Amino acid sequence: MGGTIADIRKSYSQKKLTEKNVDANPMKQFAKWWKQAVASKIEEVNAMVLATASSDGIPSARIVLLKDVDENGFSFFTNYNSFKGLQLAENPKACLVFFWKELERQVRITGLVEKLSPRTSEDYFQSRPKGSQLGAVISPQSQVIESREWLDGKYKELKAVFKNQIIPRPVHWGGYIVKPVIMEFWQGRPSRLHDRLQYTMDDNGTWKIERLAP
Repeated sequence: MGGTIADIRKSYSQKKLTEKNVDANPMKQFAKWWKQAVASKIEEVNAMVLATASSDGIPSARIVLLKDVDENGFSFFTNYNSFKGLQLAENPKACLVFFWKELERQVRITGLVEKLSPRTSEDYFQSRPKGSQLGAVISPQSQVIESREWLDGKYKELKAVFKNQIIPRPVHWGGYIVKPVIMEFWQGRPSRLHDRLQYTMDDNGTWKIERLAP
């Protein structure tokens, strides 16, 4: 291995991001960037960092997959009893980060989190592959388990039980929506003088756009 970690550098020069060429609404601006990211055929374009924190401020972050986005916010699905689910129950606020390196772009979303309706969670659960459904049922997500063999055994056992049946959605599994109050769009630029435009929602529900120093 030649060089050091500190020697790893990339020069960003593809695009610019100015106040004149962004939408006044950050959700519409996200939709524009999203379409460009999808058109670029980025692998797992919907992968995003989800950062949560407990009520006493201990943070935790992981990669999850965006499953829907509309004017209300960003939706994903998980086990409500997982570590992130427990933190969201204590402190229903989160931060999402998309990094599309092929476009030299990041989007950061800070918002309030709510559970999606049981109907929405049910509809999405039934649309999943059967193997994913079984995995959601058997996995006590984030808890210590005795072995991989235990997990595989539970999977085979449940697969036989539901061989020709509809798998009911477990009550501990469903969706969340992150409703943004702050959104930042980051475009890589040369000399580390990146473009950063931040949208902040005021008390009246309108968005203010400000440029942040790189």
